[in-house]
Amino acid sequence: MDSIRAGMFKHIGHKIITVFGIVASLAMLSMIAFYTYNQEKSILAQNERTMTKLTESVSEGLQSVMLAGYADIAHSFAARLRNVPEVVDFVIMRTNGKEAFLDNSTVTSVNNRLGEEDFDPKDNTRIHQVLPPRDPNLQQVLDTRRQVSYYETDADNSELLTFLAPIPNSKDCHRCHGGDHAVRGVLKLTTSLAPIRDDIKATRYQSLMVLVVMLVLVFIVTSLLIRRSVVAPINKLTDAMLEVSRGDLDQVVPIIGRDELSRMARSFNHMSREVLNSYKGIKSEQDKLNTVILSSLEGIVVTDSSGNVVLVNPAAESLLGKSAEAIRKDGFLYILDDPELIKQNLHGEDETQEPVLIEYKDLILQMLASSIVDSQGQVIGSSVLLRNVTEEKKLERKLIELSTTDGLTKLFNRRYLDETLAQELKRARRYKLDLSILMFDVDHFKKFNDTYGHDQGDRVLQTVARVMREAIREVDIPCRYGGEEFVVILTNTSRKGALTTAERLRRMMEESRTDDLQVTISIGVASYPYVDVQDADTFVELADGALYQAKEEGRNRVCAV
Repeated sequence: MDSIRAGMFKHIGHKIITVFGIVASLAMLSMIAFYTYNQEKSILAQNERTMTKLTESVSEGLQSVMLAGYADIAHSFAARLRNVPEVVDFVIMRTNGKEAFLDNSTVTSVNNRLGEEDFDPKDNTRIHQVLPPRDPNLQQVLDTRRQVSYYETDADNSELLTFLAPIPNSKDCHRCHGGDHAVRGVLKLTTSLAPIRDDIKATRYQSLMVLVVMLVLVFIVTSLLIRRSVVAPINKLTDAMLEVSRGDLDQVVPIIGRDELSRMARSFNHMSREVLNSYKGIKSEQDKLNTVILSSLEGIVVTDSSGNVVLVNPAAESLLGKSAEAIRKDGFLYILDDPELIKQNLHGEDETQEPVLIEYKDLILQMLASSIVDSQGQVIGSSVLLRNVTEEKKLERKLIELSTTDGLTKLFNRRYLDETLAQELKRARRYKLDLSILMFDVDHFKKFNDTYGHDQGDRVLQTVARVMREAIREVDIPCRYGGEEFVVILTNTSRKGALTTAERLRRMMEESRTDDLQVTISIGVASYPYVDVQDADTFVELADGALYQAKEEGRNRVCAV
């Protein structure tokens, strides 16, 4: 039953027909009920009018008979009237509710008033109380002298219609009955409503048959009209929409008439054209975007709102050394095999967001990871842009090296020395730290150039640079000051530590050889805060003064300020 009901209400045509049928049924049923009700009232009213006329006619006939002095005929007429099929009972009553003509009270009264026995008394008498003397309907007849009707039921619950009609005491009756009372008697006529009810049932049955026939016709006609004018256009529209959903956007629905369905069809056709135009535009832009993405040298990986990888371009496969299938399988967070790295750098869309540098498989990659959000701020996906900056960084480092180091000795140059010493002196003064510098040059360097040539002089400078790196710490900063002069910045180093380092450097230099040639150096030492200097130039000048002192004292030695 449920499946049948579900099938019935699956289609809009069935729904419309069902709803219309219910409404039409209720409307027709209401009309039939109203018509039947009025018919019943009309039949009952007509029956009541007919019986009223009958009662009046009987009353007038009885009066004529009785005025003629034939009371016994009146009693016989009443008895015969009871045998009429529609008449259940007919009784002539006195005003006290007793049936007349059954005893001698009226005969005696009339004979006494006339003074002679015109009417013979009955031998067999009896009393039949038809209605109680105080019966309200009887009293109403006596008081109003008008006919009264009322409905009642008998012992078998059959409906009865009873009429009480007054028998007036006219002047012609006064000779026998006197004129004391306006009403001489009452006629009681009771009829059965069974035939009337049968007629009403027949009327109801006929109305019901008419209703059934009309409903069948209405359902048939309505079904045909609805299927043709509503269901068929809707099915065409639905089929077209289904085809559109499958990707066929060249759908056109025929427009018939000017009703709501035609406007719907017109709107669908307009929408279909707009969607088709939009689709063509989007397809064109998508092709452009795909061309850009697929030909881009930057790696692009995009996910949907569930975190599933939905886009991997060839550049990403090349940079990561993975196939698109492997990238999708591993998941977005494992693009660089480091989920925490992706999580830490995954931010919302922010114009100020800076890319980060990642070293991955001998490459230096510039990575920009971001969450993609809609206009309501809801995350609808994530993306990672990867750019290979390995060569750029190598070039950058090379340029930095060229701009900060000496080409011959590979030590930091004068420019780097000036910038770094100023920063370290400022830091030492701010945080009350020790800071020392060593300034030295090669003893008799001009002799090497003049005697052995400049190439030999260059090799001497290279040996000095090598020995410098071996003698100092990794945190110390070796610089070529110019020509054969060198400076070492000793961070966090006191005067005592600086002297120790200087002596070690001098000794190692003395012990070294360049092409079997011995090279010595003279070193000047300056230390902060042993000497309170305010700027880097003064600091260097103090160290240079100590160097000059070492040369004055015979070279190959260390002097400190």
